[in-house]
Amino acid sequence: MAFLEVKGIEKGFGTLKVLKKIDFSLEKGDVIAIIGPSGSGKTTLLRCLNFLERPDKGSIIVNNEVIFDAMDPATQRESEVRKKRLHFGLVFQNFNLFPQYTVLKNVTLAAELLAKERPNYIKDKKAILKEIQERGKTLLSQVGLSDKLDCYPHMISGGQQQRVAIARALALDPDILCFDEPTSALDPELTGEVLKVIRNLAERNTTMIIVTHEMDFARDVADRVIFMDDGVIVEQGSPNEVFGNPKEERTKQFLARYKKN
Repeated sequence: MAFLEVKGIEKGFGTLKVLKKIDFSLEKGDVIAIIGPSGSGKTTLLRCLNFLERPDKGSIIVNNEVIFDAMDPATQRESEVRKKRLHFGLVFQNFNLFPQYTVLKNVTLAAELLAKERPNYIKDKKAILKEIQERGKTLLSQVGLSDKLDCYPHMISGGQQQRVAIARALALDPDILCFDEPTSALDPELTGEVLKVIRNLAERNTTMIIVTHEMDFARDVADRVIFMDDGVIVEQGSPNEVFGNPKEERTKQFLARYKKN
């Protein structure tokens, strides 16, 4: 059984059906790149996986555990959703850092808040917070920002802010790391530094789902590629299959437009 199974996910907003029976699976340590035109439902799919949106239909299974089933209210209780959301980390398009906190605080804040729920928090508070701080410093070092710990977001570049966002997403040790067009808000000269970090994560067998318009990057890094259009998965397969010999006409037309641009 696959590490992640997404079955029959549907999501609508009023009369607009954004996702229509989405099915795919992901093996542990693999990378899926999701490509497709704007408005095809890619971001909504990631938001459903992270429970920022609740699917109307379908189920999500991680490591043989049903973490969401639209037919089972027990999986939709807020207390359950809060815990199960931790299976996924999400890196947004526009960084979403807290401007009032330092780089290090942005990375450690969620872990510090969750630590308060530990039964031994009051007794071992100092040691727990020290451990979280060291973890944050290690992650920032991994993304090349060990010299920016005390900076505030406005003091660093967009590429550096996105690298902070990646470290923050990793801080809670998610099973699956999701990226929503992580370079779309960056100037071209800053795109490479973020893609390098993601490439390094792939080389360390981090399980990832990446929504991207960087086709060359998707071809190089992904184990599988999903092409979405109009709320459905039109085609999926290996990078060689989807990019080299697409079967569906919509895929061919999309890739032809990309090459032309």
